[in-house]
Amino acid sequence: MKATSDRLPLGPGWAYEIKWDGMRALTTVEPDGQVSAYSSRGNRITTRFPELRDLANATGGLAVALDGEIVALDDRGLPSFSRLQGRMHLDRANDIARQRLEIPVIYVVFDLLHLDGVDTVGLGYDQRRQLLETLVEPGPTWQLASVHHDRGAELLAAVAERGMEGIVAKQRTSTYKAGQRSHDWVKVKVRRRQEFVVGGWMSGEGARAATIGGLLVGYHAAGEFRFAGRVGSGLSDDTSRLLLDQFRSTELKTSPFTDEVDSVRGRQITFVEPATVIEVEFGEWTPIGHLRHPVYVGRRADVDPTEVIREPDPAPGPQA
Repeated sequence: MKATSDRLPLGPGWAYEIKWDGMRALTTVEPDGQVSAYSSRGNRITTRFPELRDLANATGGLAVALDGEIVALDDRGLPSFSRLQGRMHLDRANDIARQRLEIPVIYVVFDLLHLDGVDTVGLGYDQRRQLLETLVEPGPTWQLASVHHDRGAELLAAVAERGMEGIVAKQRTSTYKAGQRSHDWVKVKVRRRQEFVVGGWMSGEGARAATIGGLLVGYHAAGEFRFAGRVGSGLSDDTSRLLLDQFRSTELKTSPFTDEVDSVRGRQITFVEPATVIEVEFGEWTPIGHLRHPVYVGRRADVDPTEVIREPDPAPGPQA
């Protein structure tokens, strides 16, 4: 189940949770202790995050399915998607074992989808939450997401003060709509930030002419793949090398964008299949629909590129 972007809804019918800046993951725990974890795209990620196997000790030998977010914390103890990048894309066991020590993760659990042979998705949010709190005790590599009732504005202000991403408001009577983006869940961000799909790249200047000087990004709307601008800030040399290796096998002779991409003098443009999703933080949208002051945050292997859209601009103030 996914949230829509909108103003903060207020009232007794809503519960509020922190929007964790990590990687969404569904986990299943079998009575024999076997734990399996999947990204929101359905890819198995159990070996990538061995910490999740500890969930076998959290559910009292019952078969369960949990929804949550894999999070890496920064030096201030706040969730950091940039730090999580050091874990998200690893496949080799030695690399995973080494980075597990350098970048530990926790699993923040916020929903219960199955319990001991019974699907719970048809229950209301409050009922699922009560069962979850009864079932799962906090542990060394997992914790329950905290829930706040009737204090959404205060929570949003506290999150903004700490420099966190935002909050999610959830209707307390809502069922869990698997695979759907629902207005029963509303995400409210304190910073402009969203996913975009890479449709090409522009070379750098001078000594960096052979590497990436900017990524050409876009989003889907009404059956079109629309150009949103160039993202160059925030790209490290290591990230550029990794992306170049990935792009070499996906180059296109023509642009995948519906609208025209202006060239920049002295820079070569290479178009690629729109299959790579990145997270971008930016100042605002320009009148012609391009990003102003965009900054690369990280790659999102857990997001389907065909589902990336332009998220609505934040409206001023909460809605009663």
